[in-house]
Amino acid sequence: MAVGEAPGEREDREGVPFVGAAGQLLTRLLEGIGLSRQDIFITNVLKSRPPGNRDPLPEEVEACAPYLDAQIEIVKPQAILLLGRHALQRLVPGAPGISRCHGQVLKVGTRTYVPCYHPAAALYNGSLMEVLEADFRQLRSHLDALGPAATALSPLAPPAEQLGLF
Repeated sequence: MAVGEAPGEREDREGVPFVGAAGQLLTRLLEGIGLSRQDIFITNVLKSRPPGNRDPLPEEVEACAPYLDAQIEIVKPQAILLLGRHALQRLVPGAPGISRCHGQVLKVGTRTYVPCYHPAAALYNGSLMEVLEADFRQLRSHLDALGPAATALSPLAPPAEQLGLF
């Protein structure tokens, strides 16, 4: 599972997370460690774009919290990739800042988190690309240590085939 901050303009318009430039980079980073977007559930802390693309307000994060919590409960991920500081602050309150704990495996209760810089940060600051790639390699190492079940598709049932009338 991957959790970002909030939908960007294109994501808000299309209703699909990470379809813009940051999403394209996320896809490449996942592919670089042998995963595809279909292998993980991708969501955001906020479910709609803040006006002017500003940082989420605490009351917005609080209003969306039950939805994110429900998504996590339904998916039951082996690990949660935290894409940026807002996801880190929401799901691991009191954790060190993203610059101090990116790429580390954090165990909090029954959950496992791997924080990393948001892909958009690497688009704005190219020097973060190598750091982001290293963080994704840490995620891969963690998943490998869990065994084959960690990279299997979600235990949710596949969509049923629509049967014809005749």
